[in-house]
Amino acid sequence: MIYKIRVILDTKDDVFRDIEIRDKQTLFTLYKGIMSAFSLQGEELASFYISDEGWSQGKEIPLESMDESNEDETMADFHIYEVLPEVGARLIFVYDYMDMWTFSVEVVSIEDKKAVLNYPLTVYRFGAMPLKAPKRNLEIINLEEDEIVDEDEDADSTFDDLEIDSEMDMDDF
Repeated sequence: MIYKIRVILDTKDDVFRDIEIRDKQTLFTLYKGIMSAFSLQGEELASFYISDEGWSQGKEIPLESMDESNEDETMADFHIYEVLPEVGARLIFVYDYMDMWTFSVEVVSIEDKKAVLNYPLTVYRFGAMPLKAPKRNLEIINLEEDEIVDEDEDADSTFDDLEIDSEMDMDDF
């Protein structure tokens, strides 16, 4: 079986790639296909997340195990057919935890056809890949006031605004 998977960059402009991959290849192979299709270096950590119809982020499937015993499951442990069993199945893909390149991944077709080329294969490209990761609009929770603060509103805050207890003796530590 050959899966056609649409990978969409989370950005204002339409940027997506269609990638074909064999059902028995792994998520690691899909990761390599995404790196190639979007011209990413592949030198940063990344993860897939199981997703539902509403694009909610579920179980993480990382590129590498962060457990010292290396017993955690990684992308290399999951076949495409296991994680994406049907048309419409979805994943969220995050590349580079500093820049947070975020992609929506969805199966658009599954065909019973003979594999004729080396997979994964980028079969369609739409839109230009930006040079920098799209800026994420993150919400920060203010723990003192239990309210959500927009990152841009709090941008003027600096360490100079912190109050230091002058009665505290540093030798107590």
